Amino acid sequence: MKKVYLETYGCQMNVSDSERVATALGRDGFEITNDAENADVVLINTCSVREKAEQKLYTQVGRIRHSDGPKPVVGVLGCVAQLEGETLLKKIPGVDFVVGTRAVGRVGDILTRTIDGESGLVDLGEREDDYDWTVADTHRHSPYVAFLPIIEGCNKFCTYCIVPFSRGRERSFSAAEIVRQTLELKRRGVKEIHLIGQNVNSYKPDTEAGLEGFAGKSAFSRLLRAVAATGIERIKFTTSFPRDFHEDIVEAIETHQNLCNWVHLPVQSGSNRVLKLMKRGHTIDRYLKQIDRIRGSVRDIAITTDIIVGFPGETEADFKDTVELVKYCGFDSAYIFKYSPRPGTPAHELDDNVSPAEKTLRFLELENVQKACQNKRLERYHQASLEVLAEGTSARTENGITGHSTCHKVVNFVGDRSLLGSIVNVKVTQVKANSMFGEVV
Repeated sequence: MKKVYLETYGCQMNVSDSERVATALGRDGFEITNDAENADVVLINTCSVREKAEQKLYTQVGRIRHSDGPKPVVGVLGCVAQLEGETLLKKIPGVDFVVGTRAVGRVGDILTRTIDGESGLVDLGEREDDYDWTVADTHRHSPYVAFLPIIEGCNKFCTYCIVPFSRGRERSFSAAEIVRQTLELKRRGVKEIHLIGQNVNSYKPDTEAGLEGFAGKSAFSRLLRAVAATGIERIKFTTSFPRDFHEDIVEAIETHQNLCNWVHLPVQSGSNRVLKLMKRGHTIDRYLKQIDRIRGSVRDIAITTDIIVGFPGETEADFKDTVELVKYCGFDSAYIFKYSPRPGTPAHELDDNVSPAEKTLRFLELENVQKACQNKRLERYHQASLEVLAEGTSARTENGITGHSTCHKVVNFVGDRSLLGSIVNVKVTQVKANSMFGEVV
């Protein structure tokens, strides 16, 4: 039995794909291992959204190529594979085969053919109509939390983003099938599902099957209500897109307690001029109205975001607009990135006229502003009781348990391992920058 080590970079969609690859390879007679050093096969599921993630691929393959002992078969999957294709075989000595984002269902066949002596195999084709989305319990990243794709691809074509090229056009999955999978996951003991996609708000299935009778103007809000009706204990979703985020999503969260009180709504910039350059399709005025609606909810909904600093053409005034937006919104957390050009995107052709040093200065300034806002927001949880899904043990504390609240905060507490997989009421006694500590109530 050949041992396969699978390494994953990037977003939840990549993690989800890797779980399905591991499940399929297990069915095909391969053994999935966590021991990279003694693996017969190393599969690297790549990300191309940020330069750092892409660079990891070159570093890892180089490490494998120069290591002592027998050399494993090396396959590259994911976004970099989709974009580079056969070029990867020429650019990186040591890569044996390449499989694109929508061809992961055929990894087992390609791997077997490679082991049997074929070389240089590349598959960038479309996903099979009968692709099996099932994930074995042993191959999920958590026995209690599951990622459930509802849509793949993106039609937005923001000028900086490579996703429409690496993941293709939007394709929404059947609501009836999503509900069926949710019920099956619930039956198998999963407590929390994440409905995932590059833009979940633009969910538009071919038929209304599974959505009949559920309120809401958008198909996504009706899907939220349909999934909530299964009775699974917790439902989260990511990533949202401001252009497609409508009030009926907040209304669904207010109606169904098992729709968690967390929204990730990437703004990317606080300047309308920069948003136009990015082709985001939303304005700051509209975004702030969405924030006001979420903040005005009867539920305390946590809000997180993504922001890019140093986009081509971003002036100091544009950056200050972003700073003011962060102060106004008071995000619970923000993922801040320095712009790096991605070959193949429209922004790659723009003059990247913000120097690396200036990008760093803007990053640090915005990070400090966000930290101050974040700390202020987190203080509202001090002495509060949160429902926490106990997901694993903590290496830092004896008898430590760690998990996430419904508002997607990391919460650590002392408890017995028997609590794993259960939802525990935890009183927060200490608030830190990226996590909280408490005691079981």
